[in-house]
Amino acid sequence: MGHQYTINRTIQLSGIGLHTGKTINMVLRPAVAGTGIVFHRSEGTRVVSIEAISANVVDTRLATVLGKDGLSVSTVEHILAAASALGIDNLHIDIDGPEVPVLDGSAAPFVHHFRTAGQRRLSQHRKFLQIRKPLMVVDGDKWVRLVPSRFLRITCDIAFDHPCISAQSRTVKVTPDVFSSEIAPARTFGFLREVEYLKANGLARGGSLENAVVIGEKQILNPEGLRYPDEFVRHKILDALGDFSLAGFPIIGHIKANKPGHDMNHRMVETLLASPECWKIVELPRYSEQIQPLPAFSAELALSRA
Repeated sequence: MGHQYTINRTIQLSGIGLHTGKTINMVLRPAVAGTGIVFHRSEGTRVVSIEAISANVVDTRLATVLGKDGLSVSTVEHILAAASALGIDNLHIDIDGPEVPVLDGSAAPFVHHFRTAGQRRLSQHRKFLQIRKPLMVVDGDKWVRLVPSRFLRITCDIAFDHPCISAQSRTVKVTPDVFSSEIAPARTFGFLREVEYLKANGLARGGSLENAVVIGEKQILNPEGLRYPDEFVRHKILDALGDFSLAGFPIIGHIKANKPGHDMNHRMVETLLASPECWKIVELPRYSEQIQPLPAFSAELALSRA
């Protein structure tokens, strides 16, 4: 049956913020059915609870940022992608800084922590947002389209005028195993000239070759190279999964995207929620296998497959 899940025990982790360069502490706690994923952002003695839903998105320029009552949490897409793919519906996230730690720039560390903590089945059934009619958003040569499908699939195409990236395309049927081994280890990436510009303007202070793929004029600057030949498009799929989780329900449909980014993903989610004639909320236990938790997973195993 397609029950809701939370984590089995509390997770504590710390890491550097990509843009602030400061150490940020997080505590991930189990939550009861129907809670959803909630960030509890603290600043001094003040704590603001920010639900991980599209209505709380306040910025999408460099990452997906959630905010409420004057406090915000940036770069939420990686942890949300991991939770979504592994079928974790309910979670409290205590965080004492303005961004989720970047860790190694991918979602693999979050997968590892979730697997180590284990998952607890809850009494309520999971509800899905099933796409019934196609819909699309377009911005120049960028577009995102949603079409009906029996499962959650994501197709992504990217193209850069650079010898290290050029055109890449990939389609995945999202399951815990596929996400963990083929998508989660894909790291965030940026061009050296953009990283230098961001740092000159007080951003990307925590960015390094240890938490991002950095692309020079003609080559990848990371000594270890890429984890996959098409790591860039895989990371775009990772980001899309995290961004689309903000619809508030697991999606049953095919997400097709050309040159997507956080802004386009958010616009598609907002368009989707404003178009109830294109979807309906259902309980479909026979579809729940796509995100049903699996036995303990090793992040090291995922990286060894790359």
